[in-house]
Amino acid sequence: MRTVLIPTDFSINARHAIDYALQLYKCEKTNFHFLHAYSDSFYDLLKAAETDNMEAHKEKAKIKSETALERLLEEVRSKTNNPLHTYKVISAFDTLVDAVNDFANKINVDAVIMGTKGETADKKITFGSHTVQVFKYVKCPVLAIPQQCEYQQPKKILFPTDYMLPYKRRELKLLNDIATQFKSKIYCLYFSDFEELSNRQIDNKRFLRESLSKAYLFYERLPVDNKAKAILDYIDKNDISMLVMVNSRHSFLEDMLYRSTVDEIGLHANIPFLVMQNLPR
Repeated sequence: MRTVLIPTDFSINARHAIDYALQLYKCEKTNFHFLHAYSDSFYDLLKAAETDNMEAHKEKAKIKSETALERLLEEVRSKTNNPLHTYKVISAFDTLVDAVNDFANKINVDAVIMGTKGETADKKITFGSHTVQVFKYVKCPVLAIPQQCEYQQPKKILFPTDYMLPYKRRELKLLNDIATQFKSKIYCLYFSDFEELSNRQIDNKRFLRESLSKAYLFYERLPVDNKAKAILDYIDKNDISMLVMVNSRHSFLEDMLYRSTVDEIGLHANIPFLVMQNLPR
């Protein structure tokens, strides 16, 4: 049984991510948990309120959250009739990142699937602040779905890597399962001016190959230049349908996230973006 956690703020983007998730796992037994973390919106409302009765406002916020989740649940059930799927809702008075981490541990989540922007989306950016925070700090894989992305089977997956990371077996299993289900090709893209790999890189490449045993793997090397542009060009030229990267200390992805240049990729690459975590906690 697959366990998927889907944070929602009830925006169009969040609903689109739910639709994508239901399609992605339509042939697999999956338990979907819809999570609404409402502490941030509660404090925003409290600032505008004329009364300082915090408990009363908190209770109203809780009821509003639970009501919206039940409405979402009814909508999903009315539009889908998949006997392989079960649905649960979670309302949490917490920040999004803390709520996701807490429930990821509590219910042993395989993946978090969410939209790239929320209710207050800025059209000039691709990844909203909440999405970037989840990318950076959650403890399990995160699959972000752009609103412009129409569902298609992930037949071609791009995986930029420097082979320096001791990959997590469980997270690679998630990628391997996706590749197995859809008979996907995974393109491992290595940025380097040199062809030879170190012993460490050779070991990690071997582990990657063994962990992705059911996927069709292809290895390519590109010279170090503008990596974001190179990834975008590769996506366009090869009709890539999913981008996968690993987040770790001092990784290429972490550098992008902290410099906000992740939007340079996302701005034009309207495809699902899977971030696998390899961070010490």
